Amino acid sequence: MAFITTSDGTDIFYKDWGAGPIVTFSHGWPLTADDWDAQMLFFVRNGFRVIAHDRRGHGRSSQTAGGNDMDTYADDLAQLFDALDVTDAVMIGHSTGGGEVARYIGRHGTARVAKAVLIGAVPPIMVKSGSNPQGTPIEVFDGFRAQLAANRAQMYKDVPVPFYGFNRDGAEPSQGIIDHWWLQGMMGSALAHYECIQAFSETDFTEDLKKIDVPCLVMHGDDDQIVPIHDSAELSAKIAPHATLKVYPGYPHGMCTVHPDVINADLLAFIKG
Repeated sequence: MAFITTSDGTDIFYKDWGAGPIVTFSHGWPLTADDWDAQMLFFVRNGFRVIAHDRRGHGRSSQTAGGNDMDTYADDLAQLFDALDVTDAVMIGHSTGGGEVARYIGRHGTARVAKAVLIGAVPPIMVKSGSNPQGTPIEVFDGFRAQLAANRAQMYKDVPVPFYGFNRDGAEPSQGIIDHWWLQGMMGSALAHYECIQAFSETDFTEDLKKIDVPCLVMHGDDDQIVPIHDSAELSAKIAPHATLKVYPGYPHGMCTVHPDVINADLLAFIKG
């Protein structure tokens, strides 16, 4: 397996497949680079070099006791890009990974970046406050932390159901997809996952979005039960200066997995456009 070691001694696992124009992928909470299987296979077969990593505390990367915050996630990604000499990349981030992409650009700029894609992403900020009245109440995230601490294994069996919209009328749940979500989650650190809840819900990405000075595609399902579209994509697309919003009627949070043919085709059109 391939790793880089960051400046604080953390081992970051990554996949680096193929040759050609570079597409990078940042995964959601509490998953791994494997969550991008459908996209990485598609793009490597279409002549791209695809790179994805396991965020610190997730999957095969080090289970760190510190650094489980967006600034450190972005800095880890910058060190990976330096090590692999990433240039002219299309950065794609899903959910928490969309926050990672925004914070990377906010802290490190777009010298290595040609385009950005935010899919079901958490920016600009999830938690409800006086300045974000449409946000999700803090009590919801406190509940996530309580469930994780009490029985993480069961929580990770429950969350994929709304994540993929399998609780909707007419949906056909895939036990394999649910099991894969559970497996990815259980590979990681309970501590890192616990602390990452604050990172993805309470980090304000507004200023980061303003610094995305490359074409940016914001993709979101309007039946996203995890990251509601009205407090995320609809706002982010107004803040990022070169953003285009694409809404998918009826699609869930995990639309990259359950609707890969549609999502992959739209990503390819944006990359080539």
